[in-house]
Amino acid sequence: MAAHTLSEGAVSSAGDREARNRRLIRVWLYLVLLVLATIVLVGGATRMTGSGLSITEWKPIHGIIPPLNHAQWLEEFEKYKLIPQYEQLNKGMSLGEFQRIFWWEWSHRFLARGVGFLVAIPLAFFWLTGRLERLLKPRMIGILALGGLQGAVGWWMVASGLSGRVDVSQYRLATHLTLACIIFAAVMYVARGLAVYSERPAGSGIQRLAGWFVLFVFIQIYLGALVAGLDAGLSYNTWPLMDGAVIPGDMFPIQPIWHNFFENPKTVQFVHRCFAYFVLLAALWQAVSTVRRLPGTTHARRAIFLVVLVLLQAAIGITTLLMQVPMGLGLLHQGFAIVILGFAVAHWRATKGAYPLPTEITTARS
Repeated sequence: MAAHTLSEGAVSSAGDREARNRRLIRVWLYLVLLVLATIVLVGGATRMTGSGLSITEWKPIHGIIPPLNHAQWLEEFEKYKLIPQYEQLNKGMSLGEFQRIFWWEWSHRFLARGVGFLVAIPLAFFWLTGRLERLLKPRMIGILALGGLQGAVGWWMVASGLSGRVDVSQYRLATHLTLACIIFAAVMYVARGLAVYSERPAGSGIQRLAGWFVLFVFIQIYLGALVAGLDAGLSYNTWPLMDGAVIPGDMFPIQPIWHNFFENPKTVQFVHRCFAYFVLLAALWQAVSTVRRLPGTTHARRAIFLVVLVLLQAAIGITTLLMQVPMGLGLLHQGFAIVILGFAVAHWRATKGAYPLPTEITTARS
């Protein structure tokens, strides 16, 4: 009897220790999420200010140090003068004007480098001190690897605008933003898997609905990135009609036809609008289904709140379009997309419940 009581006490103590470790890791991951969201917003500002090509070299280590004197600033400026964007759009700009666009791009790269350390150093600490559970190790290594890939994709994107064009490829811009969102979603998924939930996991049907909704949000973000890459939001600034019609004409002038969905600003904006309606319908369907199957639960309340978020995002998007994309509203629209993505992923994870604690797995096996 005494041995059994001692064993239960040891299990309880181990469970408490694991719960404390999970809280620490969760706080760390929430901080990572905050920085990732900031990077996305600064990246959006970099795009909207035309600053993304101001640094014409990729220096992953040395590039953390900005120009420190007048001579170094002139050297950086001379490199910028060699690319088409300067020759065709910014010819004659002053050094001060160049510095303003330089700092946006430098800040974006600085934050991107910083988040790598913010992930790697605490990860090493938690791992080496035995605070990181076995199931989390491959997940965190995968996230770190995605971060490294994102750095390479970022330079691949910038390189597309250094010759032959005055801006970056919309294909590469959309890839860069979508990968950033995948990293954000992965961190959110792991963080919420470490949470403590008062509700039992939902059924498989609700879980699938939540997972599909996350995918729809990803697609809409990708479409939004194409709109940004083509500056498609600067034209056809009416709603609900577009170019005076529900379905505008002349949407397929480019051959082959499928290129219009990625290269024709009118077609890209129209698809982005239509898919926004679809996302709203998907959110409504998810909410109705969840309320019917799990009335009065936290799962149902989260699904309803997602509908509210999507409606707010629609209002922000329409206002941004009607006002011809002022920078503040454009960034709000992009930032709110990240909020919706984060909440959708958190809801998806919650429908599955938390990761089992190692002591729970051990107890179940014994």
